[in-house]
Amino acid sequence: MRTLRLGLAQIDTLVGDLEGNAEKVRAQMVAARAAGCDLVAFPELAVTGYPPEDLVLRRAFCEASREVTAGLASASAGLVAVVGFVDWREDDAYNAAAVFADGRWVDTYEKQRLPNYGVFDEERYFRAGRRTPVYRAGDVRFGVSICEDIWYAGAPLDAMALAGAELCVNINASPYHRGKARERERMLATRAVDYGIVVAYLNAVGGQDELVFDGASVVMDAEGRVVARARQFAEELLVVEVDLDEVAQRRLHDPRRRVELRARDWESGAVFVDLGMALEAAREPTATGGRVAPLMEEEEEVWSALVLATRDYLGKSGFREAIVGLSGGIDSAVVAAVAVDAIGAERVIGVSMPSRYSSEHSKVDARELAANLGIRFLTIPIEPAHAAMLEMMAEVFEGGEPGTAEENLQARQRGNVLMTLSNKTGAIVLTTGNKSEMATGYATLYGDMAGGFAVLKDVPKTLVYRLARWRNGRAGRPWIPERTLTKPPSAELRPGQLDVDSLPPYEVLDPILEAYVEDDRTVDEIVAMGFERGLVERVVWLVDRNEYKRRQAAPGVKITQRAFGRDRRLPLAAKYR
Repeated sequence: MRTLRLGLAQIDTLVGDLEGNAEKVRAQMVAARAAGCDLVAFPELAVTGYPPEDLVLRRAFCEASREVTAGLASASAGLVAVVGFVDWREDDAYNAAAVFADGRWVDTYEKQRLPNYGVFDEERYFRAGRRTPVYRAGDVRFGVSICEDIWYAGAPLDAMALAGAELCVNINASPYHRGKARERERMLATRAVDYGIVVAYLNAVGGQDELVFDGASVVMDAEGRVVARARQFAEELLVVEVDLDEVAQRRLHDPRRRVELRARDWESGAVFVDLGMALEAAREPTATGGRVAPLMEEEEEVWSALVLATRDYLGKSGFREAIVGLSGGIDSAVVAAVAVDAIGAERVIGVSMPSRYSSEHSKVDARELAANLGIRFLTIPIEPAHAAMLEMMAEVFEGGEPGTAEENLQARQRGNVLMTLSNKTGAIVLTTGNKSEMATGYATLYGDMAGGFAVLKDVPKTLVYRLARWRNGRAGRPWIPERTLTKPPSAELRPGQLDVDSLPPYEVLDPILEAYVEDDRTVDEIVAMGFERGLVERVVWLVDRNEYKRRQAAPGVKITQRAFGRDRRLPLAAKYR
C-alpha cells in the first residue's frame, strides 16, 4: 500500500514580520518531522503574511522575502516542504511557493490565476505564472497550486492530473465569510472528482486588518470525500495519510484522462521536476485519512471569527487593552462580550456615560453586563458637558426646535470621553455600530463612530441578537442581561426615542439591505421580493447618501460575502441613483 504522510501547517502569520513568520515555519517543520510527515505545506505568502498590499511595490520588501525564504531550505532536511512567499525575479513580483526537498530549494511554483475582485487586488501586485510543474520524489508524483488556481476548472489542475500527479497541494490565504467553508468543500469535491486527484487544501488562519482567515484546511480524496479537516479559527498541524494507490486504481476505471490526453496529442502541458529524494511511500497497510474536525454552525462560526479578528487586530497592532462604551443596549453588550473572549476580562474596560435621557434600566443593564463579564466598569455622566455645550450654543440654536444637532451632540461627547480615556490609558476604543446602522447612516460621525476597530461593522442587527442568545446559551447563564435582548432598541438621545422612529423594524430592514448592498438588486427586484416600494426606495436612498460616513468609519472585520470598504467601492460624489 502506497501512502504519503502529509502535514498541513495551518498557521497565523503577521504581514511584514518576515523573520517571525519564518520562525513559525521552522517550528512547524520540526513538528512535521517529529510526526513522521513526508511532506509539509504552509499557507499562501506564509513568509510575508497575507495580504501584504502595497508592501509588494517596494523592491526591498520583495528581495527580503526571497532572502528569508532561502534561509528556510536547511530546515527541510528529511522532508519535502512547500512554503508560500513573495518572489522577485525578472524585475517583477510573483505570488509563489518554494518547494524544498531534504534541505535544498529545488523549485518555485508561481500562482497562475490572480484574483482581482472583492477584497483581492492581485493583478495590481503580481505577474501571473505560466508553468505547471509535477514533482517526482521516488514513485510519488504531486503538484502545487495556490488559492485561486483551484477555484476554476482547467489549468493548472488539469495539466498536473493528466501528467500523473496523484496529489495537488493547494496553499491558501482565503478570507472568511459566513458559510464559506461549506462552499469551498463543495468546489473542492468537484475538482477532486473531475480530475481524479487527491486535493489537499491548506488555508491560513488569523485576523489581518479587515480580513479573518478561518483555517478549516481539508483533504479530499479522489472520490470527493473529506478524509481530514483541521479546526476552524485555530492554529494546527493537520497530519493525514494519503492513499496513493486508491488514486491509481480509480484512474484505471475512469477513461476520461485517456480521452483528454489523446485529444491533446498526449501532451499534458506539465513539466516534470525530480526532487532528488525518495519519499517513504511504501508502508504497511494502515488507516488512511486523519482527524475530521466538525464545521461550526453559523452563530458559533461568526462569533469565533469576530473573536479571532479582534484578538489579532489588537495583538498585531500593539494594543493590550480595549475600551467599550456600554449603553445598556445589545450592540455594546455583544462587543464587550467579544472583547472578553478575545483578550480576557481583565483587559477590557466598560464605560457607562449616561445623559439626561438615559433610562434607569439602561444604566442598570450596563452595570449588570459589566458584572457578568467581570470587566472593570466606569460611570462618567456626560450631563455637565452636555449642559455646558447647550449653553455655549444657545444663541445659535435659539428659535429652532431641538433636533439632530442636539441629539448628536451627546454622541460626540461620549466619543470624546472614550477617546480621552484611550489617550490616557493606551487602550483601543472598540466601536459598537452594526452593519444595519452603518448601511443607513444611523450613526454619528465623531460620536459613536469614534474608535479604532469596529467589531460589528459587517454584522446585521438581527444577527447581533442571534449571536447574543448563542453566547448566553454557551455560558449557561444570561451573560448578556435578558432585558437587553428583549427591550426595543433605542439610542436614547431624546425622550421616548426608539430605533423604529427612524428605521423600519430590523427584521424588515436587514433583508432589504442584504439584497441591495450584498446582491446589488435593483429597487424593482427588491419590491418583487414582497417589500413595499416606498420603503425600499427610502432604504436605498439612506444607503446611497451615507457613503461619506462609511468612508470615515473605523476598520472592521468582514463576515458577509460583501462588506463595506474593500468589497464595495462606490464614489462619494455621484449623481446616479
